[in-house]
Amino acid sequence: MSSIRWVTVKKHAVNFNNQTTTPYIIMNRRDLIKSLSATATLPFLPVVSSAQAAQKTSGKFTYCINMATIRGHKLGFVKELEVISKAGFRAAEIWIESLQTYLKEGGTLKDAKKRLDDLGIKVENTIGFAPWIIDDEAKRKEGLEQMKREMDILAQIGCKRTAAPPVGATNNPVLDLKMVAERFRTVLELGDTTGVIPQLEMWGFSKNLSRVSEVTYVALESGHPSARVLLDIFHLYKGGSSLDTLGLINPASVEILHMNDYTANLPPATITDADRIYPGDGVAPIQRILQTLGKRDKPLVLSVEVFNKNYYAQDPLLVAKTALARLKTVTAGI
Repeated sequence: MSSIRWVTVKKHAVNFNNQTTTPYIIMNRRDLIKSLSATATLPFLPVVSSAQAAQKTSGKFTYCINMATIRGHKLGFVKELEVISKAGFRAAEIWIESLQTYLKEGGTLKDAKKRLDDLGIKVENTIGFAPWIIDDEAKRKEGLEQMKREMDILAQIGCKRTAAPPVGATNNPVLDLKMVAERFRTVLELGDTTGVIPQLEMWGFSKNLSRVSEVTYVALESGHPSARVLLDIFHLYKGGSSLDTLGLINPASVEILHMNDYTANLPPATITDADRIYPGDGVAPIQRILQTLGKRDKPLVLSVEVFNKNYYAQDPLLVAKTALARLKTVTAGI
């Protein structure tokens, strides 16, 4: 057996003079080679920003806030971002209307992107209302053009998703789902050109796309690899989707879950958007839903979305801090 040669290392320099003074670390040659090999690869490892690191601290989940939660305070695009950043959020769902108002008042997309970066906020999704689903061909074409314009704007601030709810078809007769799937594919193809992927949003109060089974069918029948669905605790209850079969859906198809809750005294038939409360403050089976949808390779974005007038009467920073605290509470141990 060959003898082990001992060498001394000071910082990154190798010393072969057999010195053993305290500024030097003594190691054998095999360990030295391993150490130098590992050090040599460091420049090629990805650099993770502090904002990215913060996104990973929640493990299975990314904590996010939908600006609807403080929308009633009428703060404006920039102030909303400042408030949620101060509260501790590093992810947001913005409303396209708020961003467009900011631009009309003299703001620029470059400045918006810089402000987001400075605050450490990543825009995970955007809430828009383009009527992509409706039967009127002319208006549907206008809706697609609207969505394309919005996607182009969102791409410039680093947002990779936008909601695609059944706007314009909430009170209309029930649409043929296969036809809806074809229309959704058209929207997804717009996403191919912009890099902003539409998320098929379920609305429990709508006559179309009110249940998990419906949005899942449309996503599957679209035949597009980027098809994803956007679910919501409130809308699962409002639309009457069964949680007993929720496990049939592939968790990878749900990248964002809107988080909220409701009280026991409000049945699905009468509950409204304004009745939503913080997740964990009601009777919704949130833990069960998270355990089902959280089985995935990437963190599930949990976005608090409430429209509560009582919260709008409070300090917006308090509301945002409370929303984040509730997310941490309901995900503890999952």
